[in-house]
Amino acid sequence: MKETSKTQSAAGKAAAEGLKRSARKEERKVEAQKGSPLKKGEERFEERSKSSDGKSAGTKQR
Repeated sequence: MKETSKTQSAAGKAAAEGLKRSARKEERKVEAQKGSPLKKGEERFEERSKSSDGKSAGTKQR
């Protein structure tokens, strides 16, 4: 049984790596079209929060 779980784990790792590569490729494509890097982390969270209704996340929590 342990061999099966190791195989599944290896398959899962391979699938995750493929997803990460695909995401990086898509991000580079979008950045090239946009002409500037996409915001990351906290900046991206704040950007998405504002885009939904024009208010920052801090304002919404009050």
